[in-house]
Amino acid sequence: MAFVEPIRGAARRRRSVEVSLPRALAENAFAFRTERRRTVAYPDWASYNLGIFICMRCASIHRGMGAHISQVKHLKLDRWEDSQVQRMRDIGNIVAKNKYEERVPPCYRRPTKNDPQVLIEQWIRAKYQREEFTHNDRQNYLSGSMEGFLMKRGKEDNRYQLRKFILNESEDTLKYHVKENKEPKGILKLSELNVAFAPSKIGQMNSMQLTFIKDGSTRHIYVYHDDPEIINTWYMAIRCAKLHLLQVAFPSAPQSDLILRLPKDFAREGHESNGYYIKVSNTGNGCKEARFPFHLVTPDRIFCLAAISHEDRAGWLVVLQQAIKRPLSPQDSTKARFPFYLVTPDRSYCLTAVSAAVASRLYQLDLLHHSDLARGSHRLARGAVAGDKAAAVPQDSTIEATLVRKRTTSNSMSIFSGR
Repeated sequence: MAFVEPIRGAARRRRSVEVSLPRALAENAFAFRTERRRTVAYPDWASYNLGIFICMRCASIHRGMGAHISQVKHLKLDRWEDSQVQRMRDIGNIVAKNKYEERVPPCYRRPTKNDPQVLIEQWIRAKYQREEFTHNDRQNYLSGSMEGFLMKRGKEDNRYQLRKFILNESEDTLKYHVKENKEPKGILKLSELNVAFAPSKIGQMNSMQLTFIKDGSTRHIYVYHDDPEIINTWYMAIRCAKLHLLQVAFPSAPQSDLILRLPKDFAREGHESNGYYIKVSNTGNGCKEARFPFHLVTPDRIFCLAAISHEDRAGWLVVLQQAIKRPLSPQDSTKARFPFYLVTPDRSYCLTAVSAAVASRLYQLDLLHHSDLARGSHRLARGAVAGDKAAAVPQDSTIEATLVRKRTTSNSMSIFSGR
């Protein structure tokens, strides 16, 4: 029989084919999740020449590559030949994954379902169209150097102009030129650079936000390119160069730990209230020793802080965001309800919590972390009213703690909390 009945026949073959494949295997880490408790699209599509099940989102990308690369059919609505069904049984997602992802470099960002569409599309095209992960010579982002032109947004007029960018891993720099044969207009230190891919505020799908610290302040450069492959190559080239620099700086560190420090999109850039907001990234940006850093930005200064884990950082962000979002009442402006002090050998910091629960969490946090940095004696103390002097705090209400502190060029204070 050359063809089978579209709906019932294909459904029987889908059930038959699925039996021979692991149900938890994903096409991109988010497709082909058939367990009902997972909130991921059911794979009603397949690329029968590649022999893989795919979700609807991936199916549209596979169709866009052309039938000479991927031949897509719906499992229920299209007619299936017996030979095509057999090919699905013979290959399947496991065999295809082992083939097309054989040589994915550790610096390459594997997309998830919440990542920008450009990253997902370029991941699929890199696997099946360009076959980058089966031929090392096609991975042109691993060399540590790259030159090309990107559209850069102007600082004064916000207009985008063509600028030449030069990536040089050996010099630890990313330079850009206004005129090709002139001195560079800007020189960014690669090891301290964070790159966010396609942030919504740029308004371009094929874009990057370059974030760095200059003169104690956070600066941004916004760039884009009309070709999604080119902007993706730039993004991966920066990630790979940064990983190589980390491997040189920390030769004994596990590669898995170093990968956590590669550029990632900002989890949030904060809710701003009267000049107070939170910035989150996975690079130090002034806190070189930090693994899970974030910045508390105030009108007076930027505090560079770090947690011991993603979960710990998430908890801090919730507490700080609640404090920032909460509007101040007239009473709050004159008298703090839950004040406390961070007492250091140099000075006392008068801080205020938004509630007793928040204050309790602050006291319960462990503030001792093993480090090679010089240690100083600090203490966390409760206060009665904001504005009271630290000396007025009763000794029995003082909580002793040890903090690791490091002064940076931006006059920020890095606090590492941990056990």
